[in-house]
Amino acid sequence: MADPHTAISWSFPEYERGHRRGGWFVAASLLGMGLCALAIASGNFLFASIIIFIAAVYALQHYRHPLIVDFTIAPDGITLQGRTRPWKEIQTFWMIYEPPEVKNLYFSFKGMRPRLKIPLHDQNPLEVREALLPYLEEDLEQENEPMSDAVGRMLKL
Repeated sequence: MADPHTAISWSFPEYERGHRRGGWFVAASLLGMGLCALAIASGNFLFASIIIFIAAVYALQHYRHPLIVDFTIAPDGITLQGRTRPWKEIQTFWMIYEPPEVKNLYFSFKGMRPRLKIPLHDQNPLEVREALLPYLEEDLEQENEPMSDAVGRMLKL
């Protein structure tokens, strides 16, 4: 098992490229155009602008390859892309491990910061857990993937 004084590192893509088929693009386009038409018909030009902006972001993201992100668990904290977050800033961690689709490590931070999701990919979850336990409390009440992650995965967003 992992020595708590040794760093554990791995890399992963910044986002998962969903395997979208042609039907997904047709459905998304029809939904976007319908919402945009509804917004314009009701005079809600801000909503129409937001729909167009979201469509543009997804179109650009589709043609861009995800960057590779480096992650490390070390005695001084966790490091993500060269930025270290010390243990004192992190409240808890938990893992949702339901292969083959869901293998994620989550961190909750102190204060009003959003949770951080780190894909485990081929990492041994027991070794990752052992490396984190000397520094953080594990949130054992978190048993399911967050709804936003599950919906995003199902819709291939």
